[in-house]
Amino acid sequence: MVSTPATAAERCGVQYLPQIQSDNPSPNQYLLPLTAQVNAQNHLEIGGCDVVELVNRFGSPLYILDEATLRTACRQYRDALKQYYPGESLVIYASKAWNCLAVCAVVASENLGIDVVSGGELYTALEAGVATDKLYLHGNNKSVDELQFAIASGITIVVDNWHELKTLVELNKHEEATPVRIMLRLTPGIECHTHEYIRTGHLDSKFGFDPDQLDEVFQFVSQQPALNCVGLHAHIGSQIFELQPHADLPGVMVQWLSKAASYGLSMQELDVGGGLGIRYTESDDPPSIDAWVKAVGEGVAQACKAQNIALPKLIVEPGRSLIGSACVTAYTVGSQKEIPTIRTYITVDGGMSDNPRPITYQSVYRAIAANRMREPLTKTVTIAGKHCESGDIVIKSADLPETQPGDTLVVMATGAYNYSMASNYNRLPRPAAVLVNAGEANLILQRETYQDLIRQDRLPERLIKQA
Repeated sequence: MVSTPATAAERCGVQYLPQIQSDNPSPNQYLLPLTAQVNAQNHLEIGGCDVVELVNRFGSPLYILDEATLRTACRQYRDALKQYYPGESLVIYASKAWNCLAVCAVVASENLGIDVVSGGELYTALEAGVATDKLYLHGNNKSVDELQFAIASGITIVVDNWHELKTLVELNKHEEATPVRIMLRLTPGIECHTHEYIRTGHLDSKFGFDPDQLDEVFQFVSQQPALNCVGLHAHIGSQIFELQPHADLPGVMVQWLSKAASYGLSMQELDVGGGLGIRYTESDDPPSIDAWVKAVGEGVAQACKAQNIALPKLIVEPGRSLIGSACVTAYTVGSQKEIPTIRTYITVDGGMSDNPRPITYQSVYRAIAANRMREPLTKTVTIAGKHCESGDIVIKSADLPETQPGDTLVVMATGAYNYSMASNYNRLPRPAAVLVNAGEANLILQRETYQDLIRQDRLPERLIKQA
């Protein structure tokens, strides 16, 4: 019997668009947003919107963010913390994954805080209306301007090193000044299996104070009236599929809280970071949001009981697992090149400028032809970007139907570190983004124009005269 090649819709039924049997599906375990389906036109729909029609309306490349999936992830983190941790808690969105006005506003409307890592991210979050008591500033080399901005805004600053600690004391040394609300970032020395660029918890890291500096740091902070140290922070990495490192972290951090108390420091907050991975390919099998929070929440509670200390306010900082699976990127297929017995290239109208992760991290993605969902997957191709760079490969091996120029190609799970790391390489304007929900699409990022590209350019007077 001759087997018939699977169609995109059939494959989606098993791998890309699994039947959601759970009443509480964990978005990070899906390649496509939770609202994805195939419509009567054999097109991919997300948030009740036909992806092909979205491209016709807004152009491509186009980031398509599903509001329902993002809100589901926010609620799962928030509700799971209440279920598994008996003390006070707060979910903070690590907005470096994707920081823009609309994303910050959606997350804040779900009663989450925002973790920012620059003055620009802080400004965006404030403009989106995020409450200052739910804003936390991270970073290993904050500028004086950024620190002054944070102090003036009244947010919490997560202090990373001695230079920053002493700079804050100097900036806030006036007697009438309100003490700066800070947390201390420490390096726990916990290894986890992830890309070496995104392992931040091991000792050889640019982030945080080393454990052997604890006594000196606590002693210094306890003597500074300019500082109000409210807690400790640690983060062990990103795109992690293991629960054990996250279960181990609370024990280390609670010991540090106990040590801080011996210096007269009453710390009420414990921030264990984030790091839960998402599904980029069929073989990826990350834990659910619920399982991750359970490991962390119970781990902190047990560690506090063992150390006989009061439960702190538990803070978690998910980024990728909140927004990564909520978004796809839609491209338009252009030229094709077939090299017999070697490879077939299909080129799209974007690439490394809107998704630098493949060339930076060797990240692997999956793609589907959004306008050919029920056609057989008969070809294995390499999806190339349009940039003048041989390494601009979006996906090295993608199973697709016979495609034609003008087809709509969708790359999945592009909500995290795609727009936020986008560039104007080759002077390409950055893409537009739409927020889709219940059949409605709203533009949340306007497509850049050529005029935008030169807006900050300046010509010296002598060159203007020569022109």
